[in-house]
Amino acid sequence: MMKMDLSTLKARLDAAHYICDDQLVTTLLVALELGRPLLIEGAAGVGKTEIAKVMASALDRELVRLQCYEGLDESKALYEWNYQKQLLSIQVDRGRVDSSALTRSLFSDEYLLERPLLKSIRSKEPVVLLIDEIDKADEEFEAFLLELLSEMQVTIPEVGTIRASSIPFVVLTSNRTRPLSDALRRRCAYLYIQYPNIEKEVAIIRAKLPNANEHLAVQVAQAIHNLRENSAILKKPSIAETLDWVAALEALGVSDLTDEAIRQTSGFVLKNNEDMEAAFAEEEGDCGCGHSGCQHGHHTCGREADDTDKILRAQQQSDREPDGRTLKVPRAL
Repeated sequence: MMKMDLSTLKARLDAAHYICDDQLVTTLLVALELGRPLLIEGAAGVGKTEIAKVMASALDRELVRLQCYEGLDESKALYEWNYQKQLLSIQVDRGRVDSSALTRSLFSDEYLLERPLLKSIRSKEPVVLLIDEIDKADEEFEAFLLELLSEMQVTIPEVGTIRASSIPFVVLTSNRTRPLSDALRRRCAYLYIQYPNIEKEVAIIRAKLPNANEHLAVQVAQAIHNLRENSAILKKPSIAETLDWVAALEALGVSDLTDEAIRQTSGFVLKNNEDMEAAFAEEEGDCGCGHSGCQHGHHTCGREADDTDKILRAQQQSDREPDGRTLKVPRAL
């Protein structure tokens, strides 16, 4: 296989419409060259899983995905025996085959069901192995992974140790819902991905939705930024939801992000009732305290200004379009 360099990998990621900086590309390349697993952490929806997908595309490899969850064990992640086929063979061959030979045959490849981990290291051609949301799995399963991550081998009691036929590029993702062990971290290269800034989010919209209205893309990116900064919003909008929102607005023929457009399409970006109430709670002249005379920024009722007020004031000072005109982002967001 041709040796990959930074410019080639960057070009292939660009071709897959993945917007990334030089640090991310460098980390990916070095992890690939060293055969080191890569642990990627960050909030849900920042594009961690997408890295594995675009790397599979960039390297022209199959993507093998293991989705982690509480209670995941090796029978779902590594291997399982085809018990029904084994029982049928016992019934058919009983009395015709020597018992010791029959026992040995029952634990051969013919009866072995590959799960994602075993499939990835037995593949003749290198694959990209995605172990998604490892923080959702139990600590016992995390410990079970250490042999694979450090030695690129697994042990099956009935068969023995199976070493990798080819070295997969392993990507582990975590939303940090629980701490991961130092043992796992030592075996991995590390990336932390934050939500994109406004400029990068606009670039992502351009890359994924090239026909989207430019003015609308900037407005949506600013509004998404405000929502993520608002501590009252429980479920922060992901990049995928940004794209969904732009697509929904475009489908309605919207070219300017008005209050009415936001209300009509809020279900594409806010995914629970509490967040919708938080986003639309503060109408002009009403801070939500129940005192009709209370003005935003001048809370004579004694209520302190919350994060939403601060964001709106900062927005008035800093929200500018590339041509210098004031960027209008509706007050509700």
